[in-house]
Amino acid sequence: MNILVAPDSFKGSLTALEVAENIKEGIKIAVPQAKVELLPMADGGEGTVQALVDATGGQIIKTKVTGPLGAKVDSFYGLLGNNKTAVIEMAAASGLLLVPKDQRNPLKTTTYGTGELIKSALDQGAEKIIIGIGGSATNDAGVGMAQALGAQILNAAGQQIGFGGGSLDQIAKIDLEGLDPRLEKTEILTACDVDNPLFGQNGAAYIYAPQKGADSKMVKKLDQKLRYFNQKLIEELGENINEIPGAGAAGGLGAGLLAFLEADLKAGIKIILELLNFEKKLENVDLVITGEGCLDAQSLNGKVPVGVAHAAAPKEIPVIAIAGSLGPKADKILAEGVNSYFSIINKPATLAEIIDQTPELIVSLSEQIMRTILLVPGTEK
Repeated sequence: MNILVAPDSFKGSLTALEVAENIKEGIKIAVPQAKVELLPMADGGEGTVQALVDATGGQIIKTKVTGPLGAKVDSFYGLLGNNKTAVIEMAAASGLLLVPKDQRNPLKTTTYGTGELIKSALDQGAEKIIIGIGGSATNDAGVGMAQALGAQILNAAGQQIGFGGGSLDQIAKIDLEGLDPRLEKTEILTACDVDNPLFGQNGAAYIYAPQKGADSKMVKKLDQKLRYFNQKLIEELGENINEIPGAGAAGGLGAGLLAFLEADLKAGIKIILELLNFEKKLENVDLVITGEGCLDAQSLNGKVPVGVAHAAAPKEIPVIAIAGSLGPKADKILAEGVNSYFSIINKPATLAEIIDQTPELIVSLSEQIMRTILLVPGTEK
């Protein structure tokens, strides 16, 4: 039996590779002769860098960058095994978790550090850069990122505008002549799983700024500044970004990546499946086991188990999903190609106890899944 093990991480507990290794251990207890291939997965969100580094034999590059509030912070990105592809999580430089709750203010927070990560990746020789843009603390439309890469985003006095979404309406001129010339030869893919416009009731400010520290007055102000920013893009670059799906992602970073770096915005899971040549990995596979920390309604929105199931469906390969927990509407994944799903929890326990026991719980569940499969007459071992 040939089995492909392709889970996401169990956030707060195990990396995707660790989950995969535990699943394999359980499989081998029940079916020692099974051929098991491990393929750590991600969806473009937290854990993507580690998963892709592990899947390709790459390396984590550690560096210091400008954090959301302007002070230096420790950060990282991944250089994959081909030494030509870099993977960045913008949250590692410009994320909400880098800002204390009492200091969260999207009028002030910047994506400058994300630009510094991109520049560092270029210094490493990256020819393709994948950027996950979830978990942002910012609402600056990617202006800080562009400034870090050499763009001149100038006010009426001919000076660079300041950090944060609060400065967007100070823009008088946008000059991209100074952008790092290496960007012209670099493919930039943005993992984006939302379709919000840049501004308006469904835009970056109204939908996402409140979780970044904005009150109702600040939300209106930010939205007005994003409208001004879009108008300057039209005037200076001839581009109307607002209605492009995903422009409002990450406080408008989606728009900035489109306007300044000509990036492509795609669903994160699709980028990862293509990058890992997932369709090729399915050749001669009899069973796929996938999983994530929690299976629930959100699993339908571009998460790993459903993405894996969609990829396996044309080849009619059965897919089993395991999870740390099951939330509301977890059963909806059955209509998306997942054949069955299970929680690792086998008795009442506290969250801390479950997290501590996750490795052995995954091993045990995986073993029992395989023992059940072996009960079917004619099952190849």
